[in-house]
Amino acid sequence: MKQKKLSVFMMSAAATLVLAACGGGEESSDSGSGESDGSSEGLETNIVTIATGGASGPYNIIGTTLADTYSKTYDINSRTQTTGASVENVNLIKEDKIEMAFTMSDVVSQAVEGTEGFEEPTDKISQIAALYPNYVQIVTTADSGIETFEDLRGKRIAVGDQNSGVEVNARTLLEGHGITYDDIEVDYLGYAEAADGLRAGQIDAAFLTSGLPNASLLELSQSLDIRMVSIDPADVESIAEDKSYFVALEIPAGTYGNEEAIPTAAIMNALIVQSDMSEDDVYKLTKTFFENLDTLENSHQAASDISLEAAQEGLVAPLHPGAERYYSEQ
Repeated sequence: MKQKKLSVFMMSAAATLVLAACGGGEESSDSGSGESDGSSEGLETNIVTIATGGASGPYNIIGTTLADTYSKTYDINSRTQTTGASVENVNLIKEDKIEMAFTMSDVVSQAVEGTEGFEEPTDKISQIAALYPNYVQIVTTADSGIETFEDLRGKRIAVGDQNSGVEVNARTLLEGHGITYDDIEVDYLGYAEAADGLRAGQIDAAFLTSGLPNASLLELSQSLDIRMVSIDPADVESIAEDKSYFVALEIPAGTYGNEEAIPTAAIMNALIVQSDMSEDDVYKLTKTFFENLDTLENSHQAASDISLEAAQEGLVAPLHPGAERYYSEQ
């Protein structure tokens, strides 16, 4: 009888050990705070689609790495969606077609306020972080005769995909210099198409606004004698009096074989999400984003300018409560 009781006891103890090893015990799943640590547990959503931009741009390169990280970390379906970039991405968020997007701050600001191309304010957009600066890179050929911004007047110019963030800030900068679309021949071309157009002599200059370096422009610089058109810092400061998201920065020497730094305008990028995503999910997505900055930087150099310290500077949309919770713990 004693032997039978001992056998039952041992079987019970073994079962307890198996449950503990599988994480079934309370101590293994609860840190004592009552909140998720944001790393080992899954998400409420099974899908995180990240809208980016053109296939060769930093948005898509960094976004693809981020989606892969989310998929592996949380065993979900996370993928990127290539788009016409900022304006389209904002509209996809508003239409509940995606969960997250990379955008330029000027477009987000306009969407939240209901200005420019957005008919009414939206409360469907929340921000996770301010990212890295997008540099306005105006490129022409060495023999085009274009040496200053004012020389763009009367030329055939690629201004980005129609209604993209590139096109929005190109139009704003042109107008800030007294140049309207009536004063130039406009081509709506993305990065790769603009580079091809310059190479073929079909356009005179192009706006390629992105992080550094832009892959299409870097490739172009290796096969064509190009010239970068500068923007006077004083002009940037004047335009920024009404468009505060513009800042004066420089494209460093050597970026595209340029011997000297090139003064230009820049706009901070933003990582945004649907406002109605759960606080826990956005907390985890934010935490994983910052814990994998090294991986993102390895995918594209532009990510090296992302930092936790500067992530809340220059926010243009309400900070999502999940992201706010993450920052409060740092």
